[in-house]
Amino acid sequence: MTRRVVVTGLGMVTPLGTGVEKNWEMVCAGKAGIGPITKFDASAFPTRIAGEVKDFKPEDFVDKQQIRRFDIFIHYAVASARMAIEDSGLDILKTGPQRVGCVMGSGLGGLQMLEHFHKVMLDRGPRRISPFFIPGMIANMAPGQVAIEFGAKGPNLSIETACAASAHAVGESFRMVKEGIADVMITGGSEAVLTPLALGGFCSMRALSTRNEEPEKASRPFDLNRDGFVMGEGAGVLILEEMTHALERGAPIYAEVIGYGMSADAYHVAAPDPEGEGAFSCMQMALNYAGIKPEDVNYINAHGTSTPLNDASECKAIKRLFAEHVKRLAVSSTKSMTGHLLGGAGAIESIYTVLTIKHGVIPPTINYETPDPECDLDCVPNEARQAQVKVAMSNSFGFGGTNASLVFKAFEESGE
Repeated sequence: MTRRVVVTGLGMVTPLGTGVEKNWEMVCAGKAGIGPITKFDASAFPTRIAGEVKDFKPEDFVDKQQIRRFDIFIHYAVASARMAIEDSGLDILKTGPQRVGCVMGSGLGGLQMLEHFHKVMLDRGPRRISPFFIPGMIANMAPGQVAIEFGAKGPNLSIETACAASAHAVGESFRMVKEGIADVMITGGSEAVLTPLALGGFCSMRALSTRNEEPEKASRPFDLNRDGFVMGEGAGVLILEEMTHALERGAPIYAEVIGYGMSADAYHVAAPDPEGEGAFSCMQMALNYAGIKPEDVNYINAHGTSTPLNDASECKAIKRLFAEHVKRLAVSSTKSMTGHLLGGAGAIESIYTVLTIKHGVIPPTINYETPDPECDLDCVPNEARQAQVKVAMSNSFGFGGTNASLVFKAFEESGE
């Protein structure tokens, strides 16, 4: 019997707020969570703005002793997992701990802790380095600590594919449930690298927007005057569950996961293939996996970073794959509001995509003021749109040319 996979729980921490309800309210209102950097003195940098998480209180989700021991990206992951598990009503002991796994993605892991203890070593010597430094910052401790916290003894791994990491995490979790390796997967991603070193690195690449005087307008995917992405931080977690298991315990079902594609551009360390070849094949693979046609898709939550090259290449790929149907296809980028959460982006955007299907509201691309002939899609400019969305796709593309696409569908028990 074919195993079907559904989404039964959601949790998130983003620059728009802590919790799914607050996030959904903000994206539907077209509000940006981007402002001046306050975590450190950014006055010497060309870019001085970011999407900072402002309302998160780790003590609401994490034991006080653990707060000191782990980097904040792990706190975001544990908090989001806690919200998602509670939302799902999942009882891991009842399900069987060996049948519940966790896969998380992160692009850079615990960079804040790395920078902190590097300074400690230089200033005070190696004996002052905490014994929790290494386990407190390595990327695999996000799924590791989630598993420890909630007792999930099934498959556990961390994926590091840059900005596609958490989309790949959701996709691999989908396959694990579908193939019977697990019945439930806690999956998503987390990132918290608003640090001087990371900001300096991205600035040196000239990848970031320098619209410092108008931070709320800095992230402007598909707009002709876009000048780079805006760094963000946060986490998103989804509970993926085998359908029968979910129905038998009366779990809430947001949507069904039906497709997953991945590919490589094999082109450049940072720039996308200008023809969008990798994005095209990735999306095509996801549709083939789902067993649907391009014209079945109603909405795409685009990777849409607000960089000139990325937006143009993604649009080219979408137009090639969807052909005439592109005229009836809504394509928006929620990064216009959250900024780019790097390794956490795919999970956050998967959640927004699932909520679009559930609530029949398509989030807008804000700050769209001047059309770009290369990005002539229906990007849902500036205002959310009421629309029935039965099938939706979420795209995530990372440095090195690694790509991931996920396809979600409105849940119908009959499978029609």
